Amino acid sequence: MKDVAKKWLKRILIVVGIIFGLFVALFIWALFSPDTEEGGTRESNAATWKTNRGTSMNVDQTSGDFNVDRFVPDVKPEIGDEDTWTILVYLCGSDLESDGGGATVDFSEMLDLKETDSVRFVVETGGAKQWQNEAVKNDKLMRFVSVPGDMTIEEELPLAGMGESQTFSDFVTWGVENYPSEHMGVILWDHGSGSINGVCFDETTEECDSLTLPEMDKALFDSYSKTGRKFDFIGFDACLMGTVENANILATYSDYMYASQELEPGTGWDYTAIGDFLYKNPDANGLELGKAVSDSYMKSCESIDEGYDATFSVVDLSKIDNFNAKFNTFSKSLFEAGGDDAKLGEMVRGIVSTDNFGGNNKNEGYTNMVDLGGILDACAPYTQGADEAKAALKEAVVYSVNGTTHANASGLSMYYPLSIQGSNELEIFGSVSLNPYYLAFVDRHVQSAAGTVAEGGYSDDALFNADGAWNYGENLEEGHWSGIDDYEATGESQLITFAHAPALDADGIYSFELDVNGYNNASEVHSVVFQYMPEGKDIICLGYTNDWAGDWQTGKFSDNFDGRWLALPDNQKLAYYVIDETDDYLVYTCPIYLNGEKTNLRIRHYFGDEGRLEVEGAWDGLNEYGAASRDVVKIKEGDVIVPAYESYNIFDDNAEGEYNGGEYVVGADFNVCYDYMSEAHYLFAFDIVDIYGDSYTTDPVMFDVDANGQASFYESLEDALIQNGIVE
Repeated sequence: MKDVAKKWLKRILIVVGIIFGLFVALFIWALFSPDTEEGGTRESNAATWKTNRGTSMNVDQTSGDFNVDRFVPDVKPEIGDEDTWTILVYLCGSDLESDGGGATVDFSEMLDLKETDSVRFVVETGGAKQWQNEAVKNDKLMRFVSVPGDMTIEEELPLAGMGESQTFSDFVTWGVENYPSEHMGVILWDHGSGSINGVCFDETTEECDSLTLPEMDKALFDSYSKTGRKFDFIGFDACLMGTVENANILATYSDYMYASQELEPGTGWDYTAIGDFLYKNPDANGLELGKAVSDSYMKSCESIDEGYDATFSVVDLSKIDNFNAKFNTFSKSLFEAGGDDAKLGEMVRGIVSTDNFGGNNKNEGYTNMVDLGGILDACAPYTQGADEAKAALKEAVVYSVNGTTHANASGLSMYYPLSIQGSNELEIFGSVSLNPYYLAFVDRHVQSAAGTVAEGGYSDDALFNADGAWNYGENLEEGHWSGIDDYEATGESQLITFAHAPALDADGIYSFELDVNGYNNASEVHSVVFQYMPEGKDIICLGYTNDWAGDWQTGKFSDNFDGRWLALPDNQKLAYYVIDETDDYLVYTCPIYLNGEKTNLRIRHYFGDEGRLEVEGAWDGLNEYGAASRDVVKIKEGDVIVPAYESYNIFDDNAEGEYNGGEYVVGADFNVCYDYMSEAHYLFAFDIVDIYGDSYTTDPVMFDVDANGQASFYESLEDALIQNGIVE
């Protein structure tokens, strides 16, 4: 029996030893080997992988700790010959091509290559109803490869939407698999719209479908999973795409991002200069090429007198995760500081006055793209971590060029709701926001504006799951923003309150003083002027000006109106709105019709040079799909300009409309003037914007301008209306 027992004991020990050995081996394998979810690995074990997204971030609700994972595929990329460059160009022509041949111009520049095998452009065309060259077919997706002086057609495919993730992914994958080289880059060409509507607005599709940031993420994820190829750069020959939300997505797939914070002119990048640089420097890295792209882009802008508005940045995407961590710490403090009314008011006033891009006014539309460095600076006195986040931002933006309008731009923009544009925009923002605290800060802002904050105040709990974790892209329940669609600015904000109500004093000065509540809730002050039309029943808005004097330290404001206004050479007044202000000049936008098409005249007013005025040209702003127009159209002799104004009936609040002036035919030396207003009855009021975007328009005072340009105010609006026969 003892021998049997020993034999069985020995067998048991052997089996236990085998099991223990297997357990140890499995433990070691699990500890040191990579995960293989989605056919690839994770660079850390901090977060759960998200399907078809290259980036996974999470934040712990209790500690505030931030973690990020970035997808790395289990595919070894094919590397071509050393010192060679292949640049994949996703050329979505859109109306830029149909209306003016803009894509054809850059397509032609790509042909201007020296005799070399070290550089090639691989191009996919589509997205335009009418191509302005014989090589590209309107009803096909076409793929070309450059050879010196020519493009060879490699493939013709059925037409597909270039705003679709699959179309972009197929092209990138095909380009990498068929034209591998040591260095590879991707360029997306077309209209851009920043972090919300993205890029590549295909006019052959319903509602000009665009490639949003989440769709771009999915496309690059799919391609990366198949090819294993990370790019030297991903760039945007498109407006407004230099955003931190964009950089965060691209950091998984590329070493550098090239993009502009501001609008890009129709000329865009200089592909001849890019080809020449790579011909001379085939061993250049992504940073060196990025500097060459930046410098040649700025030179191109300056050659058409648009260098003052230009911006361009090269972003080292390996630095983005460090910035994300620092920004998360700052954002937690930002959200907490936002619970204090006084701090919130100061921060919002700083944010709305900082540099922003793409218009952001009611004439031209709102991109809500605000300079990231400006946001950090505006909030730094009231938060912790702003300086560290600013330092991390400077490390990430390794090269930038800026014109005078944006001399202090930081190189990356960020979404902030200067104007609430509806639930769809906010849902997209929620899917790309960098952390829960900044998302909560924005969410509280828009919920407060719409009056949908639950009783007891707002908290950030809605952003975290049952385990107390925030996961990137899965932050809010469906329909969370739906109440925002019912939001409308009232013009009668209850948040603007006064210690001294707006009134005309004995010296004819119209002034007011905010009380503590009004001060904490006010973000901007504008003076607004209306003119009575000869019929006496309608008034037209002449616009918003900076003709006021005020002190944000005391909350005291008064008019500084001198009776002068912008006008065409035929003395027709222009409705104008201040959209940008620097130490040297103001920029105005004026709604007009140019040769029968509605647009906006942009004018720069210099403080020196005896108040010199310079007409930049006409800019259409954002279209109904959110795409930013690329061209500021120069005004030329023979053009016909018709001023446009908002109109109102004094007896009917619902009778809002548009009033158009007479035709002015542009002469040889066209410019506008800034002179005393013509003889008429006018109204002057203040429009005080609250921190949530609503406003309070003060009761107006009436003034007359006589034949000598002298203005005189009436003490009582009611008496003035009766005296002038406007009302009985």
